[in-house]
Amino acid sequence: MSSLSTDEIIIRPATNRDRDKIVALVSLVLSEYGLQFDPATSDADLNDIEESYLERGGAFELIEDGERNLIGTVGLYALDKENCKLRKLYFVQRARGLGLGRHALEHIVRRARELGFKKISLETTNVLKEAIRLYTRFGFQPVEQEILSPRCDQVWVLNLYKCKGDS
Repeated sequence: MSSLSTDEIIIRPATNRDRDKIVALVSLVLSEYGLQFDPATSDADLNDIEESYLERGGAFELIEDGERNLIGTVGLYALDKENCKLRKLYFVQRARGLGLGRHALEHIVRRARELGFKKISLETTNVLKEAIRLYTRFGFQPVEQEILSPRCDQVWVLNLYKCKGDS
């Protein structure tokens, strides 16, 4: 499949049964940007997806093409009842630059609201330039805040009551 559109993709909840293919995708995407997969710290949330996301009140979604091939991931990691972190918004190379990131971000922001969150934060690194452009266009704002992930150098926040990307 040479091109993808939002009409051709499926977004579905992940479970621990999906873990191996999620880890493979995240590891691949990180390596393409010169970053290391780190199951002990930054990527420890993938050791038990159901406990890290679902049981805490968050969500972890898989983005698949029409043939059920995994092309992306996105998660909401609950910090408390009103605050969550956007985690693991990654796409394989063939799915980048097609508007699927925006589609996934719109989906996960709707999901955050459904779950009752008021604010989404995220940590990222300056090498993920496409992601930073997406976050900026969507209305995320950079903030001075403690960074927890060793591979990140920026924190961004989106208040859910005033999103640019709202439909």
